[in-house]
Amino acid sequence: MTKQRVLFSLSILLVFLLHCNTTLGQPAAAPAQPANAPVQPANAPVQPATPPVVQPAKAPAPVQSAKVPPTQKGVPDVTKILGKAGGFSVFIRLLKSTGVSDQLYGQLNNSNNGFTIFAPTDAAFSSLKAGTINSLSDLQKTQLVQFHILNTVVTLSNFQTLSNPVPTEAGDTSASEFPLTVITAGNQVNISTGLVNTTLGGTVYSDNQLDIYQVEKVLLPLDIFNPKPKHKAPASAPTLSTPKTTDNGDEDSQFVPTEVDESSAVSLSGHGMLVSIEVTLVAFILTEGLHGVYVPA
Repeated sequence: MTKQRVLFSLSILLVFLLHCNTTLGQPAAAPAQPANAPVQPANAPVQPATPPVVQPAKAPAPVQSAKVPPTQKGVPDVTKILGKAGGFSVFIRLLKSTGVSDQLYGQLNNSNNGFTIFAPTDAAFSSLKAGTINSLSDLQKTQLVQFHILNTVVTLSNFQTLSNPVPTEAGDTSASEFPLTVITAGNQVNISTGLVNTTLGGTVYSDNQLDIYQVEKVLLPLDIFNPKPKHKAPASAPTLSTPKTTDNGDEDSQFVPTEVDESSAVSLSGHGMLVSIEVTLVAFILTEGLHGVYVPA
């Protein structure tokens, strides 16, 4: 029994050894590929692209100065233009209070008319005598503002083409109202009102509808600050009486009738009536007295 077990064990060991030799003699099988092996790139790895060169951003265009550019879309607003330019606060206030700014805006918006404006600076108004503007009536303030406006566009090169007196919005020069004189000397433009002489300053604004120029003095019109005296109707010439001729042919001295006051005429008339009454009374007394006197036969 023991021998059978030993033989059985040896048989199993022998079979095991044979199996091991057989297995070791075979080439080793390739290792199993993983189920989800990463796919190798067909080509060599692509080199990273050259990074793009970033161009520096262009700096924004410089902002223009505060003054309105020569060309502008829409209707130009005089008060806004002067406000951006600065230094015209008094003239802006007069334009608004008199309603002239609204009139200008309306005409520029609804017609092809153009205007030229002489804008006095704040310093120009400060140089006036105290109370000069406040002493004016509303009508005179309006006329003063309109006196600084021409009803046409005049560029710097066209002032020499103007004919004096130059008409303004304030009045009719054909009736000698609000005359303005413009004289050019080279590139210089001189303006005279008869009371004030000044030189045209820089250009505040210019386009095909509106030109605004700076002036260093307020243009004071003669019609407001030195009005002409009103002409009185000429007195009628005194009437000469017809000379009387005497019998000798000599002419009596001529006399000029004088005007008689009504009160004097009434006084003389009353005096004449008193004299007539006195004469009548005296005659009556004399008559009655004669009747009462006894005359002897």
